[in-house]
Amino acid sequence: MPQAASANTAANAYFNGYQDDNGFRYRRTNFNRIEPVWRRQMVKYFSPEPPGTVVVDTRNHFLYWIWENNTALRYGVGVGREGFQWFGRARIDRKALWPRWVPPPEMLKRQPDLPRLVDGGAADNPLGPRALYLYRDGADLGYRLHGTLEPWSIGRDVSSGCIRMFPEDIIDLYQRCPKGTGVLVLEHLGANAG
Repeated sequence: MPQAASANTAANAYFNGYQDDNGFRYRRTNFNRIEPVWRRQMVKYFSPEPPGTVVVDTRNHFLYWIWENNTALRYGVGVGREGFQWFGRARIDRKALWPRWVPPPEMLKRQPDLPRLVDGGAADNPLGPRALYLYRDGADLGYRLHGTLEPWSIGRDVSSGCIRMFPEDIIDLYQRCPKGTGVLVLEHLGANAG
């Protein structure tokens, strides 16, 4: 029991109160506990992609929203762990405010004890306050840009392929990206192209 209490205290240190948002509430990230490299910031970034494009560098755990004059707004992200990495082009064809979460069949096979559905706004919903759904040629790829309940996971290979962001950051990105926004997920070195 003391170990569980200690782990809970350590996890709670990553939060700083609550924030109300569109009728729901999320735990605010305690950015004093987050390494500065993972915090949202404007950076120099050279890319052939047009302004307004999202580029995800899975190897280095950054998402860039391309700005003008070789700059970008950079966010720290958590990405797919070994065996769950993917890359290529996509488009944001669906956006959701406080999305519900339905684990995909493959995830339920690996973790049969997962709930079949978690309502949007529920405290245990892993998508958090926003989700941007990635499509290719009109088909849902099953991958999302979304919030996280685990701020300590940003900067790591942790997910089942989705791109995790701090709740504050996914809210910010959601406002910047209209439907139709282009997304480029760069190949993770060592990724299996098959």
